[in-house]
Amino acid sequence: MAEAVPVRCPACLRENDYAAPVFPCACGSPVAPPLDLAAPPLPLTHRTWSDTWVAVRCAACGRVSEWPHPELGCASCGTVVRIAVHPLETESAPGGGVRDGLRPRPDVRGEAQGDVRGRGRAARPASSAGPGGSAPGRPSGAPEQRPAFRPVTIRTARDAVATAALYLRWLGFQDVRQPDGRPIPSAAVDLRAPGLVAQVDPTTAPAGLRAVECVWLNGLTASATSVYFSLAGYTQDARSRADDLGIPLFVMDLTGMPQPVNDPADALVGTGA
Repeated sequence: MAEAVPVRCPACLRENDYAAPVFPCACGSPVAPPLDLAAPPLPLTHRTWSDTWVAVRCAACGRVSEWPHPELGCASCGTVVRIAVHPLETESAPGGGVRDGLRPRPDVRGEAQGDVRGRGRAARPASSAGPGGSAPGRPSGAPEQRPAFRPVTIRTARDAVATAALYLRWLGFQDVRQPDGRPIPSAAVDLRAPGLVAQVDPTTAPAGLRAVECVWLNGLTASATSVYFSLAGYTQDARSRADDLGIPLFVMDLTGMPQPVNDPADALVGTGA
């Protein structure tokens, strides 16, 4: 996260601390939208596709990509405000950056109710080794060196499922597939592989206790590792139960980079399949 700055709510005039999210560029460098604190934040009353994204240039390679527009929910009155960002310079970028092609997609934001990016935990790069140990139902041992995971921007629920499948293959699970043919989007989508039962929740509501227990029971029945992916995070009860059962939990943001949000997920990233 970038350094926190004060943002005054236009509705109740309370100041809230806000730190712009930092995303990984395709070159691996951290990128954060440049906030324009001289412009007043505007209440968000209607969400459109064009307003959801903002073009930001990577200072390291000059690549121009679109990232989620900074927003903040007031801790006092609940008003959601959109924070202004400095416009992109019109001159050529140092590395000849090119704007990523993006297509419209449904809104997948669920930040008000869920733990979207695993707040309270330090984000770890997906390619780094995590704590030792292995997830339930999976042999332990030192994993082979993996290349950095290359995220794919999530625009639709189908993208979320495809990203989870790619990430599981990156972890070392083979023949990851959707066995039930359930249409997407749906409340939750199953992914299976030898020794793996995964659930992907592409909705905007945080995954609850029952969802976590269901994927655990499915994994127990199949003698397989249970893993859960969510776009909107998890309720506190769900996270506590997952810790008790040893179920790896991941959240996915709009950039398509899954992040571990509990110790079993750290262990799975660290050791691989």
